[in-house]
Amino acid sequence: MAPRKNFRNQAKKEVRPAAVVNKNGVKVEASVAASGGGFSGTKIFTWFMVLALLGVWSSVAVVWFDLVDYDNVIAERAKEFRLNFSEVLQGKLSAYDADGDGDFDVEDAKVLLGLKERPVSVLLREAKEESAVKEPDAVPPPDDDDVDGSQNTDVESEIQAAVPLPPISDDFIPDDSRDEATHPYEDENNAIDTKGELVEKAQPQQTLEESKQYNNQPGSPETKETVQVRYNAEAESVPEPEADVEPEVEPEVESVPEPEADVEPEVESVPELEAEFVPKLKENAEDQPKDKLKEKAKKKKPKLLNKFEKTIKTEIDAAEKLRKKGKVEEAVRAFETLVLQYPQSPRCRYGKALAEDGLAEKMLSNDMLQKAIGTYKEASELPNATPDLIKATLKKRAERQQFLGRMRGALATLEKLVQIFPEDMALKNDLGVAHLLIGDNNSAKRVYEEVLATAPSDGFAKVHYGFILKSENKIAESIPFLRDGLESGDPGTDDGRFYFHLGDALQRMGDDSAYKWYERGHQRGHFASVWQRSLYNVDGLKAQPWWTPKDTGYMDLVKTLERNWRIIRDEAQSVMDKTTGLFVPEEENLREKGEWGQFTLWQQGKKAGESCRSVPKTCGLLERYPEATGCKRGQIKFSVMQPGTHVWPHTGPTNCRLRMHLGLVIPKTGCKIRCTNDTRAWEEGKVLIFDDSFEHEVWQDADSYRLIFIVDVWHPELTQYQRQTLSPI
Repeated sequence: MAPRKNFRNQAKKEVRPAAVVNKNGVKVEASVAASGGGFSGTKIFTWFMVLALLGVWSSVAVVWFDLVDYDNVIAERAKEFRLNFSEVLQGKLSAYDADGDGDFDVEDAKVLLGLKERPVSVLLREAKEESAVKEPDAVPPPDDDDVDGSQNTDVESEIQAAVPLPPISDDFIPDDSRDEATHPYEDENNAIDTKGELVEKAQPQQTLEESKQYNNQPGSPETKETVQVRYNAEAESVPEPEADVEPEVEPEVESVPEPEADVEPEVESVPELEAEFVPKLKENAEDQPKDKLKEKAKKKKPKLLNKFEKTIKTEIDAAEKLRKKGKVEEAVRAFETLVLQYPQSPRCRYGKALAEDGLAEKMLSNDMLQKAIGTYKEASELPNATPDLIKATLKKRAERQQFLGRMRGALATLEKLVQIFPEDMALKNDLGVAHLLIGDNNSAKRVYEEVLATAPSDGFAKVHYGFILKSENKIAESIPFLRDGLESGDPGTDDGRFYFHLGDALQRMGDDSAYKWYERGHQRGHFASVWQRSLYNVDGLKAQPWWTPKDTGYMDLVKTLERNWRIIRDEAQSVMDKTTGLFVPEEENLREKGEWGQFTLWQQGKKAGESCRSVPKTCGLLERYPEATGCKRGQIKFSVMQPGTHVWPHTGPTNCRLRMHLGLVIPKTGCKIRCTNDTRAWEEGKVLIFDDSFEHEVWQDADSYRLIFIVDVWHPELTQYQRQTLSPI
């Protein structure tokens, strides 16, 4: 700059004696220090200040075309760098070298005034410098001994719609530059687990296409009322206006911080699969066997660096530091720079994928997430990728594919993983889940048979195998697998669905120990109570088995149904002729014996137009009651039950609805319904209202058929926003 240049030129013209350092550490000319002659120290300082300030003013004028109080700018910057003003004037303006060219000039002034972004090279340099200096007061992260395949996953709990795996935590694991002998890696059971929690944040419901959006719960809606056969389901809670993106996971890390790690070690565990899939075991260390605690203590962090990458570890850590601090845009640019410099580095490519993944979360962008999925694939296919990096990368890719609802793509990725790592039972367990997610129970069954042949005590494989057997109606055979799997306490077994189906299987076998398992499921937080065992719930709603019309607030609807019950009955009987085939058998495996048919008018808040054309008066009566026709978690339908029918004790899937039964044709004796421990009977022309999320059971022992009209309505305490955003069932 002009002041410096001029000052240097003036110095060339004078013969300057050697400088000495005074007691304050400031260099002064020897002659001045000795005699006080020539230019005094005060004059030199004054001229220095004038020239320096003139240079600063001229630089800013070029940028700003106006007068700026640059003294304040310098003072503020000096304060940031812990410099006093005299130090700035004594040649320390290099502290403001914002563009990395070694001096303070117009370009630096642009950066200081916010008119220009700092170059990526400077950001990387600063991140490296910061990561190279360990904070003196930094507290090492706590050991995460309980992090395992069960953390943060959530195959939500009933057997309903296809739900992708919940996100995996992508927290940074500082790579270890030590050799394999020094730091061996031991695999953990990183299974994609399943869980149905009682309360979980629900996302706004969207269309089928929109259901694949990044910030939505993926999966197709269930068309059946009660979940009995299919693997997937969602646990719901009060939806929030803003969608939360769940954390992601990577391979396990060693709990002891390593000296080479420049970035704080953070644990990344492998799914919970979005959906939202691996339940965290609610156990204290005391509750776990000592051998399992020892096993956890042995876990080692994965090797993600190849031999060459250990030489550029500082650069990788610097870019990773940006990502860990949440500066995902800068991290993406930093990793892109590294990929350009080292195109054959799998670790740089993997870091770029993680940064893109984080940016996708921030932007809620499917396109960016798809880009990350592609980058994960590129990283896994580069030569010299370590086995641990291949495993971590492909697992992340499969999880993100599932999150977007691309189940078959995720299945292909997991099949590739199993081919590469055939001895890894956790990967096979994940593959079994992937088959279940696309409804291929037979393939999943074969996978779990292979796992159990190799690892007969694998609890995750046992509960899933037992679940599949029960879906095949092999009730007795399913019980030991479900029970042993739950008792194992293995990651991924503490799932409401497995408690639900074990209890149901025991009930069907006449075993009263079913309620012991329901109680245990309640204690684990999966059920609201032993009686109320629904799994798609909103927390805090009033819970009681039987309701009066006044309790519901839907008095007008009840009066309309009861006034017009004969019209409704006549239309129902007109479509009951077996030759029309309009009533279809109940297919939810709820009957012990007998015949039970249904004729649906509304399902998941959608009108069945063809059906309504057959019963136009009934549908016309209901059109003005959105609490019923708009109930996305219920149905409106006729139900006919023939003599000799018994319906097993069961619960509905959600506490978000109440169920109205209007009696149309009711035999005088032999027909009854039990909800919890209260048994009642229908009356023609009268409405019974109950909460079917509580256990209920039905008997039809009369001499003729029983015909009722079922109308589901929203729970009256749900807000309008919740009714709009809850996903269909």
